[in-house]
Amino acid sequence: MKAEPDRKWWKESVVYQIYPRSFKDSNGDGIGDLKGITEKLDYLQDLGVDVIWLSPVYQSPNDDNGYDISDYQSIMEEFGTMEDFDEMLAQAHSKGLKIVMDLVVNHTSDEHPWFVESRKSKDNPYRDYYIWREGKDGREPNNWGSCFSGSAWMYDGQTQMYYLHLFSQKQPDLNWDNETVRNEVFTMMNWWIDKGIDGFRMDVISLISKPAEFVDGKAGVEGYASFSDAANGPHVHEYLQEMRQKVLNRADTLTVGECSGVTLEEAKKYARSDEKELNMVFQFEHMDVDADEGNKWTDKKMDLRDMKEVLTRWQKGLEGVAWNSLFWENHDQPRSVSRYGSDSREYQEVSAKMLATCLHLMQGTPYIYQGQELGMTNVPFGGIEDFRDLESINAYRELTEQGVYTQEEMLKYLRYKSRDNARTPFQWDDSENAGFTEGTPWIMVNPNYKWINAKDQIARKDSVFSYYKELIRLRKSHEIIVYGSYDLLLPEDPDLYVYTRTLGSEKMLVICNFSENTRDFTLPGWCQDSANIVKLIGNYGDAGIDGSMRIRAYEAVALLCKI
Repeated sequence: MKAEPDRKWWKESVVYQIYPRSFKDSNGDGIGDLKGITEKLDYLQDLGVDVIWLSPVYQSPNDDNGYDISDYQSIMEEFGTMEDFDEMLAQAHSKGLKIVMDLVVNHTSDEHPWFVESRKSKDNPYRDYYIWREGKDGREPNNWGSCFSGSAWMYDGQTQMYYLHLFSQKQPDLNWDNETVRNEVFTMMNWWIDKGIDGFRMDVISLISKPAEFVDGKAGVEGYASFSDAANGPHVHEYLQEMRQKVLNRADTLTVGECSGVTLEEAKKYARSDEKELNMVFQFEHMDVDADEGNKWTDKKMDLRDMKEVLTRWQKGLEGVAWNSLFWENHDQPRSVSRYGSDSREYQEVSAKMLATCLHLMQGTPYIYQGQELGMTNVPFGGIEDFRDLESINAYRELTEQGVYTQEEMLKYLRYKSRDNARTPFQWDDSENAGFTEGTPWIMVNPNYKWINAKDQIARKDSVFSYYKELIRLRKSHEIIVYGSYDLLLPEDPDLYVYTRTLGSEKMLVICNFSENTRDFTLPGWCQDSANIVKLIGNYGDAGIDGSMRIRAYEAVALLCKI
């Protein structure tokens, strides 16, 4: 007798990520805000999602769009007030929507009061809140590079020492080995839990425990070693278990850790089914299949066989042990339709639906990034002045000045891979500025809002939005989608991603064509009896079920079979 699934509400949920700056502006200043989110909660309720993950809304100087926090317990002035937050939280809860906050505690802003004190003197009580080191041979303590180009160390003339910043120089890393720092963080988290929030997405949480020794690593293309040497440090699991005991067990929370550099074996420790640490992790192996030997800045297209290998390894590896988070997009990734599908007028909608089918029918909790449910695409940015993302601007300057790429080459790669592709305003309707703002938007609006927008798609039964609604509805009505086991078919096929889900006497067959090629496909023997087959969903409305099927460009179909 097969064991009953380990049921959890967060396994059965669909999460929707909001990037507040670009979601909805309520006051005409060109910047999205909390009142704008509250205004659009009915839209999210209609879509059918269960959880909203908010990118940071805390007070911040905005060097890295809110991921540099100067006060964890107040709201960024551009986004509104704490009263606006409380109102949004209450309204969301009244509509059955949960709110998950972005927890950014690997680093703070250099304008946070802790760091302002820390840099004053070597014997300041806050000195050990951060990671300070003496230089080595007149240079930085080691050769680690920052995620945003240049060294990960910043010299501070006040005390003639270096502080570590794995990201921007305005984002100094906290010293988690200091128990006082950990308790400050836990106190802050409990404050938000007491306010009624429903969990945390934890930014770069795999980086909080640094190695005991800061030794040099292997230098890469920009002359610096990857800071991934800092990932999964010696005490990271100990610290997360402490967090679980002091904070997370106080409420029934959803927790997901952004774990750059995480391996499958490490993920089993983070996202363990005994819930001693986190519910799930974000891993990024599948986001790197179109990198060029570790270099993000390329327009290389992925090989589907590589994608299948990575996703299948995670599906099988975590089965019964931990839980997968499923995503194609977030605020740090370009638009999936442009990256893995087609953003041409002919195939934009059908490929957006195919990508949704492929992801949402796997085992794990699906994450939708704002606009993904409309099939929003990458943006035709002009020159570097159109970009706002710190990573993109720094990489452009550094790689063109070093002669690695010409300016035009680098702009081509930015238009394909820049994080700004995901950060342009949400396309609400076909009015000026896509209905996002009555002012001047903080970043350009994608000009295709005239034909890709929510108003149009809500009204159409054949839209990407309506298709997402149906996928979410299916998830809530078919246990096999949440709890069924996963198996890959045709691993070497360059066009088709075909897999099964199995639960009890039911088997689901999912067929997704990632190409423009039409392919013949023969149904497996167990799925030949038409009396036992139900078509759950398909992105070509006219697709029939036959033993031998023709799978068209970017077609997706899911069949449920009794076995």
